[in-house]
Amino acid sequence: MSVNPMAYEAQFFGFTPQTCMLRVYIAFQDYLFEMMLVVESVILKKLDGFPGCKISPCQIRKSTEKFLLFMKEHFDKLFSKMEEVLLQLVLNIPENVLLPEDKVHEQYPYTKEQFQALQDEIQQLQQQYRAEASAGQALQAELEEQKAVRAELEKILQWFDGLDNICREHGISNFKESFAFLTHNSKKLQDVLKDVEKKSKKIKKHDQLL
Repeated sequence: MSVNPMAYEAQFFGFTPQTCMLRVYIAFQDYLFEMMLVVESVILKKLDGFPGCKISPCQIRKSTEKFLLFMKEHFDKLFSKMEEVLLQLVLNIPENVLLPEDKVHEQYPYTKEQFQALQDEIQQLQQQYRAEASAGQALQAELEEQKAVRAELEKILQWFDGLDNICREHGISNFKESFAFLTHNSKKLQDVLKDVEKKSKKIKKHDQLL
């Protein structure tokens, strides 16, 4: 069999020419074996019609195998010549022929160095794209965080607006006075709460004595 890889022919046919020739060889060989079995069976039937024949089936099988070996040797020689002709004249693409899908290479030829430079540029662009995508994700996360902070600030501003309205209702106009007002009221509430707790404890003790 031929050792030439014939890659361009495989691209065109969809299979390697050597694979095609191997399948043809196996098909012919199988057919030869089958024919020899048929011939052997015919000979055995003919011998059954000759009473007293001293030729045994075992001798017939040996003779069939010898003849098969003889035929196979000649077949291999003939097939080798046929394979050479088919690979050179039928299954071969001439060097001056360019397949349609490869015509773009003829229009835009590239050397190995240019192709490698193009590959390097593509890889660099891919890395830049990944970096920009990562930066975009980080920016998106930062924007989401800013939205959350802004929402909290709006709540605080609303609370201060409410506080300002309350202070105005009590005649307090600036933040310092508002803060002092809240502190004073907070202390009053704490005193009231302590007084309530004391009275509650006294009531509990009184109930226990009763």
